[in-house]
Amino acid sequence: MRPPTRPPALTARTRAVAAVAAVVTVAAGLAVRAGADGAFAKYAGSALYTVLLCTLVALCAPRARPAAVASTALALSWAVEFAQLTDVPAELSAHSTAARLVLGSTFNAPDLLWYAVGAAAGWAVHTGVRRRAASAAGCAPGASVPR
Repeated sequence: MRPPTRPPALTARTRAVAAVAAVVTVAAGLAVRAGADGAFAKYAGSALYTVLLCTLVALCAPRARPAAVASTALALSWAVEFAQLTDVPAELSAHSTAARLVLGSTFNAPDLLWYAVGAAAGWAVHTGVRRRAASAAGCAPGASVPR
C-alpha cells in the first residue's frame, strides 16, 4: 500500500520554513564569526555549515524525512572536508571568496565531528517542526506527517 502524499500546502510551508531557517542559520554563522574567536567560533561554524546544508536539502526535497535530510547534509559536509585533502578546494579558495566559504581550504579532522553535531541539530529541529505540523494538521499524537 502506497503512503498518502503530502498536501501541496504542507510542501510549500516546508519550503518556506526551510528558506527562513537558511537565512537564520547564515545570520547565526555571521554573528558567531563577528562575536567569537578561537575554537568555539571555528567549530560552531562547522556545525552551522551542516545545519545550513540541512535547510538547503529540506528546501530542495521538502518531502524528505528528517533522517534523510540530516544524512544527506552530513555526507555533503564530509565530502567537502575530505576533498580538502586534495589541492582543488585550496586552489579555488585562493581565487574566490565564495569558494573559500563553501569549500574551505584545509582538512581538519575535528570538523568531521562538528559536522555530525550540526546534522544532529538539524535532524532535531526538522523532527520538531514536522511533529508540530502534524499536530496542527490534526494528526494523532505521535503520528508523523504524511509524506
